[in-house]
Amino acid sequence: MTTTNQLSSASSDSQALVLIAEDEPEIADILQAYLRRAGLRTLCAEDGRKALQMHLSMKPDIVLLDVKMPKLDGWQVLSEIRHRGGTPVIMLTAMDQDIDKLMGLRCGADDYVVKPFNPAEVVARTQAVLRRTMGDDGHQPSILRVAPFEIDLDQHEACVQVADELHSLPLTLTEFRLLTHLARSPKKVCTRAELLAACLPEGDALERTVDSHISKLRKKLEELGLKGIPVGIRGVGYRLWSAE
Repeated sequence: MTTTNQLSSASSDSQALVLIAEDEPEIADILQAYLRRAGLRTLCAEDGRKALQMHLSMKPDIVLLDVKMPKLDGWQVLSEIRHRGGTPVIMLTAMDQDIDKLMGLRCGADDYVVKPFNPAEVVARTQAVLRRTMGDDGHQPSILRVAPFEIDLDQHEACVQVADELHSLPLTLTEFRLLTHLARSPKKVCTRAELLAACLPEGDALERTVDSHISKLRKKLEELGLKGIPVGIRGVGYRLWSAE
């Protein structure tokens, strides 16, 4: 069971999530270590089919994709990712030929790195692609990740990760708005008046209405083993996590 203290000690930043699709464990481990050192979060898939499953369930912000993988190769994985949307992809390959580079870029890859590579270079290229797709052009990521929550702002869907499993949360619109508002600043105390204005702007609801919606949200989280979230601050309001 995940405790409130465990949640409060987790990172509250919306750090980019990198999916490493690589069947060589040594390379995957090295990339994971360098990317985490740079402040990025990582997932690893050892074959193409697993990579597509994790892409669908975890919605990474970028994929590092090896060309030669079992079950489905990199080109097949890239084609399906492009069919699903615009997740940035950097291809990793041992083939240093112009035709391979052109194939990758023509299929929709955002960049191309040839093995053997310097892991620091891969990190730099990953950060450069993320800046183009998530920051410098003013685009805001549609997925808000604050452990253990993953909130899809476009689809109005929220999931919670418990014991390495992602569970969908059956939230009402108001509950979704409350969770999203609190997740943007998980240690900040939000007053009832603030939550009322931000999450129930349509009517003349009373501040105690916030308590009712928070109680229903908390009950749904408790059913998944998450106790005491959001945290109530007596006489003030709520925050997502404990400040401890």
